[in-house]
Amino acid sequence: MDELGHIETLIARVALKDRAAFSMLYQATAPKLFAACRRILPVGADAEDAMQEAYVKIWNKADRFAPEGRSAIGWLMSIARHQAIDMARRKRNQHVELDEAEELADDAPTAEHLLMAKAEGEALSGALARCLAELDTRRADAVRFAYVEGWSYQQIADHSGLPLNTVRTWLRRGLLALRECMQR
Repeated sequence: MDELGHIETLIARVALKDRAAFSMLYQATAPKLFAACRRILPVGADAEDAMQEAYVKIWNKADRFAPEGRSAIGWLMSIARHQAIDMARRKRNQHVELDEAEELADDAPTAEHLLMAKAEGEALSGALARCLAELDTRRADAVRFAYVEGWSYQQIADHSGLPLNTVRTWLRRGLLALRECMQR
């Protein structure tokens, strides 16, 4: 079964409220949906919120997916994009009068929290960079294009001159190698 057929099957199982299928659907589609949200909402936390709301909608509306004439990933991407657009509109429409702004609590992180987060981020990014360096250069580039730049598999295949299935295999194996490396 091809990847798209697999996703259609997972959506059908999610419609039956199968939690394991929902988890597999999330694992298979989260990077692509996050990239779509991130294009609309440049702040990572906003994109994560939009993606989380999108998956809630997917869980609740999976029984409405009709595969005739419609791609499963297209349906999922549409939900994610619409959720991100809605969130962007809400954020744009939020404004506070100056008098009300004085009464708002300052929920900005403290200097200590910022330093700790920076240290953790540097450690994580250092480990990720080390693990990416262990991959073949072309495969590492494919992972960066897909998961940092948000390129589609087809865009990577076109850019690298490789068949689409080769790109998919490289990305899958690259992610498995990264996960194994990061767990060490």
